[in-house]
Amino acid sequence: MELEERSCEKIILNGDVYLGAVKGMTPHGKGKYTWLDGTIYEGDWVEGKMTGKGKIYWPSQATFEGDFSGGYLHGFGTFTGSEGSFYRGSWKMNSQHGIGRKQYRNSDIYDGCWREGVHEGSGRYAWSSGNVYIGTWKNGRMSGRGIMKWLNGDIFDGFWSNGLRHGSGLYRFGDGSYYFGTWSKGLKDGPGTFYRAGNKHLSKLNLGGHKVKRRRQLYSYLSNESEESGLPSVNRTLSEKISSSFRRDSARFSHGTTSPDDLSRTGSMREITSDEKSQVVSVTSNDGRTEFADNRTLAYEREYMQGVLIKERIRNITKLSHKSKQRLKFSKEVKRTSCMDIYRGQRSHYLMLSLQLGIRYTVGKITPVPMREVRSSDFGEQARIKMFFPRKGTQLTPPHNSIDFNWKDYCPMVFRNLRELFKLNAADYMMSICGDDGLRELSSPGKSGSLFYLSHDDRFVIKTLKKSELKVLLKMLPHYYDHVQAHDNTLITKFFGAHRISLRHGKKVVRFVVMGNMFCTELRIHRRYDLKGSSQGRFTNKDEIDESTTLKDLDLNYEFHMDRLLRDSLFKQISLDCGFLESQQIIDYSLLLGLHFRAPEHLKSLLEPPDAEQAENTNHMVDGVISQGELLIPPRALLLVTHEPTSVSTAPGPHVRGDALKAYSIGNKEADLLLPGTGRLRVQLGVNMPAQANHKLMQAETDSAEVELFEVYDVVLYLGIIDILQEYNMKKKIEHACKSLKYDHLAISAVEPSFYSKRFVTFLERMFPIQP
Repeated sequence: MELEERSCEKIILNGDVYLGAVKGMTPHGKGKYTWLDGTIYEGDWVEGKMTGKGKIYWPSQATFEGDFSGGYLHGFGTFTGSEGSFYRGSWKMNSQHGIGRKQYRNSDIYDGCWREGVHEGSGRYAWSSGNVYIGTWKNGRMSGRGIMKWLNGDIFDGFWSNGLRHGSGLYRFGDGSYYFGTWSKGLKDGPGTFYRAGNKHLSKLNLGGHKVKRRRQLYSYLSNESEESGLPSVNRTLSEKISSSFRRDSARFSHGTTSPDDLSRTGSMREITSDEKSQVVSVTSNDGRTEFADNRTLAYEREYMQGVLIKERIRNITKLSHKSKQRLKFSKEVKRTSCMDIYRGQRSHYLMLSLQLGIRYTVGKITPVPMREVRSSDFGEQARIKMFFPRKGTQLTPPHNSIDFNWKDYCPMVFRNLRELFKLNAADYMMSICGDDGLRELSSPGKSGSLFYLSHDDRFVIKTLKKSELKVLLKMLPHYYDHVQAHDNTLITKFFGAHRISLRHGKKVVRFVVMGNMFCTELRIHRRYDLKGSSQGRFTNKDEIDESTTLKDLDLNYEFHMDRLLRDSLFKQISLDCGFLESQQIIDYSLLLGLHFRAPEHLKSLLEPPDAEQAENTNHMVDGVISQGELLIPPRALLLVTHEPTSVSTAPGPHVRGDALKAYSIGNKEADLLLPGTGRLRVQLGVNMPAQANHKLMQAETDSAEVELFEVYDVVLYLGIIDILQEYNMKKKIEHACKSLKYDHLAISAVEPSFYSKRFVTFLERMFPIQP
């Protein structure tokens, strides 16, 4: 029998007072509850919990009016903070969650999406100073694609990370000039091109129309939702979590929600609003007089290192390089490809879902099995897990939105042990590849036709394999396992899994391998090289080079000088790895080399000044191209210091395994790399390795026949041996015979394994000469 509902005054023993409808001995219906600390709630109750419409007042003068559920602010409502802030929008479990508008006490306003109390998703933030950002957010900071407009008229349209410009973008100055380039942590970093206002090349791009279109695209969703957010009748279900309870914990609840998190972003956001002023570069004519070049025909190709302008070339717009023209395309479209673009249509979506389902199933199945040493039966094509994933699901597989597919996981126990050996957590592995953010497609640096995908956190690379490559991997896997187990510092590719997916009854078969990303680092990789030690065809067309191009042997014009002990450790391991590959009859492998250039410390004071535009007097003309003075003095931007385990990052990643290296320059002690203004990194073989990159200037560059001059840069090296799945088989022997008739047989790539190994090591020894 249901308890009778009645209206009465109920005095709680701890001093709280309730006046209103009750059901039995608990509030139920309309009522007013006053806590001992002065907090008051008036509104609907259901079986002792605030549920329905209501209003709550805190002693701090903060108030909330709107929807409640189970004792939480949940639904749609308006919160007014005691300090003057104001939020109107969606809530979930006491947190802003969904669409909402907040005005802060300093008059800043945010309109957009929230997740658990912070900005997440699309949103518009307007500072009281007049600056405005429209774009995407993550964890309360600007991250992803977005547009920032400053009060002085400057506009940045591009990518952000952790509240700073990071990635490709275009910067339009208030005077109409444009800079197209890349940024790292808020500073220009890498190549870019600057165009002064009125440049005739810019007029062809209709940048103004693009800017308006982009802003409308970003803001259309927000403005529509913001207008609707004023209507309580709109169904809102998204919100955020904050623990609270009714009755005895109500006092703690009232104090905890008096002042929701004040973002206090004015200061941190203004740090990135420092003006970026363009330069007026003068041209010296033949008679020695200085005159300004025609802004409509000049493009300024620049290269930056952590905000320092290192090089600049001024070109006539009619002779603009291909890479600069490619950079201009950013203004039309910045496309971030994903695994969804592997194939056109729905198959791409099905492949991604199938991949995630399969890896989640395999890792989940093998992880609970107790660790043990691998056996001979764990290797080979017969050691596999096979599973059919029907769309409707089975007792062993979940229902899914892909099509029916067959999944095959090769040597699961071996790869499980390899992941453990590489100190890779199973949960992290699944989340990186199978998370909601999906995968990004990379351009292939080689001629194999393989497709490459990068996990959303940059830790893993997935490469599609040919059937012959998979056979080589499975054949060499027992020896590979022994090699990486014996050598913690091996430079050979880390393999984490080999899989196969068959879609539509086997009509489409995709084989792929999961590997570690050698370039998973917070530092920007400015140059990438794929080095084999051969010379025939090993160059890149200059018109095809941009910041993402992987260059080849003949494109490398640097020598790298390293600490003596670091170099000895490097070549000891290279010799061991090449000996292993030679024993497996493998050729065509490469050293993948990534260079991070450090800006010289003594030049960081020369960052582009925030005041008025200024003329440059350090330029000279060479063959009709104006060049800013090159860096010709040794920089000091890296420092080796004694290793301190508590001072370097211990975050999980692909470089956790491996010993800290000893350096001769600090007394044969284990070393850390200190980067002024950036941080302290652990030096490992192939990871965070410091060096000086020397580039000998040609006579045409130095304008002198008597003096040898060098560009000298401090660099951080990332390197490893990749593409280790090509055997020296009959096909390669025939290729060697045919190419030897046309080219130098010592310069081609297809040579027998022992010669390939020796030539590879010899080439690297020239690239890393011994210090005198």
